Amino acid sequence: MDERISFVTHEGHTIMVIDFHGCSEKEMLALLDEVQRVVAQHPRNSLVTLADLKDAHVDRAVATRMKEVLVLDRPYVKRSAWMGSGSLPKVYLDNFRSFTQRTFAHFESRKAAMDWLIKDEEVTRE
Repeated sequence: MDERISFVTHEGHTIMVIDFHGCSEKEMLALLDEVQRVVAQHPRNSLVTLADLKDAHVDRAVATRMKEVLVLDRPYVKRSAWMGSGSLPKVYLDNFRSFTQRTFAHFESRKAAMDWLIKDEEVTRE
C-alpha cells in the first residue's frame, strides 16, 4: 500500500497524494489505515492532501472508516482536495462533511486540485 501514498512537489509546495483509484473495498480499508499512520507522523496543521477516488469502491464499511480517519487526521491537515469523487453517492459526501466538520474541494483534474491546494499559503484551517 505504500506505493499508493506519495509526496509530490507542485510549484515548490509538497502535497501528500493518496491514490485510491480503482481500489476494492478491502484495499480501501487497508489504505485508510496506512493513511492514518502516515499522517500522524507529521506536525499538526502541516499537510495538504489530494485524494484520487476515481473508480474506488466505497461501501458502508469503507465510508464509516473514511469518516473515522478524516476526523483523526483533521489536526494535521490544512487543506484537502478530492478528485474523482463524483462517483460516490451524495449521501456519503454529505455525511463526510457533516461528521468530520471539514470541507473537501472536488476536482476532475489533478492540476486544478494541486493549484487550488497551494493557491494561498496562509490557509485557514478546515
